[in-house]
Amino acid sequence: MNPNLAKLQPYPFERLRGLLADVVPPAGLAHVNLSIGEPKHPTPEFIKRALVENLGGLASYPLTAGSASLRAAIARWLEKRYALPGVDPETQVLPVNGSREALFAFAQTVIDSSRTDAVVLSPNPFYQIYEGSALLAGATPHYVNMRAEDGFVADYGAVPAGVLARTQLVYACSPNNPTGRVMGLDEWHRLFALADAHGFAIAADECYSELYFDEAKPPLGALEAAHRLGREGFPRLVVFSSLSKRSNVPGMRSGFVAGDARILERFRLYRTYHGSAMSPSVQAASEVAWRDESHVRENRALYQRKFATALPMLGAPLATYMPEGGFYFWVRTPIPDTDFARELYRQYNVTVLPGSYLAREAHGANPGANHVRVALVASFDESIEGVRRIDEFARKL
Repeated sequence: MNPNLAKLQPYPFERLRGLLADVVPPAGLAHVNLSIGEPKHPTPEFIKRALVENLGGLASYPLTAGSASLRAAIARWLEKRYALPGVDPETQVLPVNGSREALFAFAQTVIDSSRTDAVVLSPNPFYQIYEGSALLAGATPHYVNMRAEDGFVADYGAVPAGVLARTQLVYACSPNNPTGRVMGLDEWHRLFALADAHGFAIAADECYSELYFDEAKPPLGALEAAHRLGREGFPRLVVFSSLSKRSNVPGMRSGFVAGDARILERFRLYRTYHGSAMSPSVQAASEVAWRDESHVRENRALYQRKFATALPMLGAPLATYMPEGGFYFWVRTPIPDTDFARELYRQYNVTVLPGSYLAREAHGANPGANHVRVALVASFDESIEGVRRIDEFARKL
């Protein structure tokens, strides 16, 4: 067996189940689950219709590169969304089976397995796929703490020089899970400079890019930042995006990677052997989804209403803020986050995710400690009822 499997830690939701296993919530209150980031808004009918109308695609093997028309739809979407002058659908775009699968596989592609000292930088807190992909590629994760007192900035430049010299891959997440923070142009400039100096690749996780709260201010994307900084061809940069949150189709497992053509050529080769080509039926449904923005604006409006209503309800002794993107509140708790989650479930039948489960002890601290992640993915009424119970519980502490 692969010995690196022993290095994997339990997934946050497995730990949450263990935390709550012996807790009996009040029978008179319906359960409200605000712990998992699974979109619950209805899938648009036109996407479902496109999937059904193209079931004939099940009769053929899909190509790793996907259809030319899907790649073109993604390229045009990128150009429009991020004001890019041109994205080559042949060399700079590759469909993938959701961003999770691709984020994992990417590390297996870019990390030099002959190096026993390879390092992967990860923000902390983080999406656990970053850590698992590094470990199973034979690399060592190095965690870059994001703290409230620093504005939740992942300061990659503060990483020791000896670690940067061994770094082969950096994961960045913007809008960030769980903090909701968006990286600015200056941050991207510093990260690109480090990549050039040390030769590492950047995997920019942008699966929350279309969930934001100011229609006049969409989040800055990594490709957009590279273009604005004059980095023609997006050197050392690959972005990962998905339809799951944008279009409420998590079960389709549909996304894309885009960026540096040289890296994508090698990633495509890896995926040819990996056997992870997207179903032609899903490709057809994905294409119509990427070509339509009206359903995305409607989806954002649902989240905007929920967050605008919920934010004033989360008062002292809790502390939170309006995220710049995503569908999470990152809430500071007055007691340890695991105690908060356990007692909230016991008294009010609401589940939230302890922030310490989303981070690692690093540099003398767990930056997720004394926080909980609250996912407003359910219906308006259910989400607001859950937040009301959280507030009532917190005021009793």
